[in-house]
Amino acid sequence: MSTKKKEQRSPSTAQLFRTAYNLLSQDVFNHVSASGFNDLRPAHGNVLERLTFANEARLSAMAVAAGMTAQSMGELVDDLERLGYVVRSEDPADRRAKLVRLTAKGKRSTEAAAEAVAAAERQLQRQLGASRYSSVRAIVTRVIEVNQSARAGMSVPTAHRRPSRRN
Repeated sequence: MSTKKKEQRSPSTAQLFRTAYNLLSQDVFNHVSASGFNDLRPAHGNVLERLTFANEARLSAMAVAAGMTAQSMGELVDDLERLGYVVRSEDPADRRAKLVRLTAKGKRSTEAAAEAVAAAERQLQRQLGASRYSSVRAIVTRVIEVNQSARAGMSVPTAHRRPSRRN
């Protein structure tokens, strides 16, 4: 019998990113739900978040960006269409492809999400301090940039890149 202690491993960077994302996105989801959009599920964010930065998007491109199958993304879009958040139409450039757009209700839900994101960003900046907050954003942006070339369709929307503000 070995008396060797099992080495405790620290979480990977990916695990740390995922945990931070999950905590922040849960706060956003809670705010959106409390704002009257209580028929949404957290998974719907895979569609709504992508449509926040574009007037319309192909279902297949959203699936790639979310790391999902087109079938899974299609099920989310079906659900959101049934609930009145999105509409689907033919892509005039390719009739086989479908474009997805936000409805007025969908736009209101993404506005509620944007308010929650802004509040979460302010809180994070208070918790970390302006300098560390700016450093975290710069490092995460750099991690994305250096890995982007290997992954098509996962660009960072320019709205995510904010200059640092010093108070």
